[in-house]
Amino acid sequence: MDINKIQKILQEFSSKRNWDQFHSPKNLAMALSVDVAELVEIFQWLDNEQSLAQNLDSDSLKILKEELGDIMIYTIRLADKLNVNLEKAIYEKIEINSKKYPVELSKDNAVKYSRR
Repeated sequence: MDINKIQKILQEFSSKRNWDQFHSPKNLAMALSVDVAELVEIFQWLDNEQSLAQNLDSDSLKILKEELGDIMIYTIRLADKLNVNLEKAIYEKIEINSKKYPVELSKDNAVKYSRR
């Protein structure tokens, strides 16, 4: 995924529609949270087995893909508006998580723990 290319496409898309006036960080974060909630709604009453891709119906999969697209678009726009290098932020967070959740303490363990 070329985040910079997508960022430029989204900037142009927004600019042509004069939407930058609406794309404040606050508004983008709110829109992002709405689309995350819409994604969660797809899975709301499903058990783990039912939530697997092969067990979802085609309509649910279509909506899921659209919501994931919206979530990524809002995330990339928000990063752009706040001058966050999203690729760098992702790699930094992976590094933080690797220290926070070392394999010897985290493997086969879904319980959050406090490393003191």
